[in-house]
Amino acid sequence: MAKRDFYEILGVPKNASEDDIKKAYRKLAMKHHPDRNQGDGAKASEEKFKEAKEAYEILSEPAKRQAYDQFGHQGVDPNMGGFRGGPGQEGFGGFAEAFGDIFGDIFGGAAGGARRGGQQVYRGADLSYGLEITLEEAALGKDTQIRIPSWDNCETCSGSGAKPGTSAKTCPQCNGSGTVHLRQGFFSIQQTCPQCRGAGKIIPEPCATCHGAGKVKKQKTLEVKIPAGISEGMRIRSAGNGEPGSNGGPSGDLYIEIRVKQHDIFERDGDDLHCTVPVGMTTAALGGAIEVPTLEGKVEIELPESTQHGKTFRLKGKGIKGLRSSYPGDLYCHVSIETPVKLTDGQKKLLRELDESLKKGGARHSPDEKSWTDRVKDLFK
Repeated sequence: MAKRDFYEILGVPKNASEDDIKKAYRKLAMKHHPDRNQGDGAKASEEKFKEAKEAYEILSEPAKRQAYDQFGHQGVDPNMGGFRGGPGQEGFGGFAEAFGDIFGDIFGGAAGGARRGGQQVYRGADLSYGLEITLEEAALGKDTQIRIPSWDNCETCSGSGAKPGTSAKTCPQCNGSGTVHLRQGFFSIQQTCPQCRGAGKIIPEPCATCHGAGKVKKQKTLEVKIPAGISEGMRIRSAGNGEPGSNGGPSGDLYIEIRVKQHDIFERDGDDLHCTVPVGMTTAALGGAIEVPTLEGKVEIELPESTQHGKTFRLKGKGIKGLRSSYPGDLYCHVSIETPVKLTDGQKKLLRELDESLKKGGARHSPDEKSWTDRVKDLFK
C-alpha cells in the first residue's frame, strides 16, 4: 500500500512554517499516543502515531523536507537510494543524488545508488502480497502456491530495449558514465544524467513490445511455506521476488502478509482459543457428558450438576502453539444455557409443574435470583 503524503498526515499545507508543523505533530502525538489509547482502537492509534512521527521527522529537517518536496517518499528513503519503479520507469536518486556529492571531486564518491560499468545501479522495489488462510492452516501450517507478477527479458529485442535491427547508443551528455558534474564555485556537484537517467545509454528507437524497458511483465508461481502457529498480520519474506532492479541492480523482496479468515466456532486470543458451547437446560441442571470441538477433533467434558450460564471450562494444551511459544495455549469453552423453544402443550404443562415445585423449595433452588431480588428491594427502600 502506498504511503500517504506527509503534509496530509500532519494536516498542514506544503508552505507551512516549522512552528505550524511542530504544533500539528504535537497535537497528533498527544491524541494517538499508545499510553492514551487502550482497548479495541489501540492498534489503529499506534499506527497513526508512528505515521505522524515519521512525517514530522522528515518535515522538521530542512534538508529532508527539501528532498521530499522534490522527489516525494523516494527522496528520503535510505533503503531505496532513489526511485525504484519497474523496468521502463524513470529512476531518480534520493536527496544526495539530486544535489550530488559536493565533495565528490575530493573523495571520489558517487551519489545515489551503486555503480556497475559506469552506470547508476538501483535495487528493485519491495512488493506486498496479502494471503488469506484458515485458522486451521494458521495453527498447523501449510505449503501453498501463489501467483505474483514477474519481469522476463523481452523476446522481441532479446532484452536490449531497442527495436530489432537497431541498438542503444552511448549517451552524448554523460558519455556513458550515467552522471554529469556541475561546478558551483569551489565545489563540483555530481548528479544523475538528466538525459539517460543514469543508464549511460539512450535508445533512439525503442522496442514496440517492451517500449524500451527490455523486460515484459508476466506472472509466475511461487511456492510458499506457511509455518505452524503464524498469526494475523505476520509477514513472510521471500528474498529477491520483488520488482527487478535497474541497470543490473538486485531485485527487491516480496513480503507475504498473512490474513486469517474468521472461524465459525473459534476465536483466537494469542495462543488461546475460545468457543461458545450451547447446552440444554435439562443437561445443565442434571449434569452429564457433552462433546466439544477442538482443532484436533471432538473431546468430551463432564458438566457438573447445576451448571450455570457463562460457566467456563479450560482444556489445557488444546489451543495453538505460536511461532515463538514453547507450549501450546489452552481452549476455553464458555457454556451458553439454551432455553427450549416450540414447546408442545404437554411440555409446557410439565414445565409449569416443575416451576411450582421449584418455588415451593424456596431460595435453595435459585440462590442468585433470591439475592438479586433482595438487593432490588433494598434499592427502593
